[in-house]
Amino acid sequence: MKRFFKNLFSILIFFGILFLIWYFFPTQVERQIMKVKGIYYIYKGDQAYSQDDMAKTLNYYRKGLALYPGHYEAWFNLGNIYAVYEDYSSAVDAYKNAISHNPKYVMARMNLGIVYLEDLGFFDEAIEQFDEIPKIKLFQLWIPFVYSNVRSIKGNRGIAYFNKGVAYKQKAMYLPLDKKFMINQYLGDAIESYTKALKFIKNKYDIYYNRAVAHHLRGEWRAAGLDYCKSIELKPEQFEAHYNLAVLLRSMSRYNDSRAELEKAAILILESPDSSELQTAYVFNLLNEVSRRFMSGTEYGVEKLTDKPTGSMSYTYVNGRIVADDDFDRAMAKNFRTCAGFETFNTPEEDEDGAEI
Repeated sequence: MKRFFKNLFSILIFFGILFLIWYFFPTQVERQIMKVKGIYYIYKGDQAYSQDDMAKTLNYYRKGLALYPGHYEAWFNLGNIYAVYEDYSSAVDAYKNAISHNPKYVMARMNLGIVYLEDLGFFDEAIEQFDEIPKIKLFQLWIPFVYSNVRSIKGNRGIAYFNKGVAYKQKAMYLPLDKKFMINQYLGDAIESYTKALKFIKNKYDIYYNRAVAHHLRGEWRAAGLDYCKSIELKPEQFEAHYNLAVLLRSMSRYNDSRAELEKAAILILESPDSSELQTAYVFNLLNEVSRRFMSGTEYGVEKLTDKPTGSMSYTYVNGRIVADDDFDRAMAKNFRTCAGFETFNTPEEDEDGAEI
């Protein structure tokens, strides 16, 4: 009996303390109650999300965030859902709310930048978000054989720089052709961003390929060739790098090397289930034209070569590939990893006095 009264007294004391807290701090208590309710609804939203019930997910998240708007992870998940369903305006608002409650939320900034870049075409806004990510100082934890976030932190910085490069390249491509100075400036910014990305992500095909395209569009044939060759070394099965390199070699009148890369592209595009008839036509039309030029430009089987672009061709950027303008209207062999013309690009330039540039 004595023990019963002792327990009862403890319970009364406990509730008495709760009453006093509620009496003197009603606003704080009500806020905590709303927070608990909000977390519960968000938990229910997470469950509905795992079951692919988007209607319930949205309903629970909205209820939860109305009660506890500081739950930045729920804002992030909500933004992802809106982005999937192409409600980009709502996705932007959700990501911005996540960032406002956690300015160091890297993935929210990354996804916001991607929506700006890929879906809305707001290049400056995208660049602003990608620019912030490398500046965020996160705690790096490394426990041998247990846990490490060092690689993910570096990886995200590299991805941010890569995406920044893509944004600058897209920004350049939307300018009219008479704005050549600005186009070259933005392409230069893209190249700088790709180069920074490679400091964090080594041997990535997409980075080398996109940097090659930017160099190619700026008329920097040596840098473009070396990056195309590196792309081919990393992913020899991707026909775009072979094709673009062939176009570059053709503009340098290196028809034999160009033909070798086009033969590779032709084989790869025929084996690709995603290739279109128009893409196939581009490759084979250019292959036929290069083959004819090679045969007419040889004497006793020796090709007449030049190391520099002829300057007679201009380029159009179409769906990730460089297309020579005069081929556009007519609508890639020993090893696919071998880059035709590599020696040409890898040979240092010399000035008039024979000194390396």
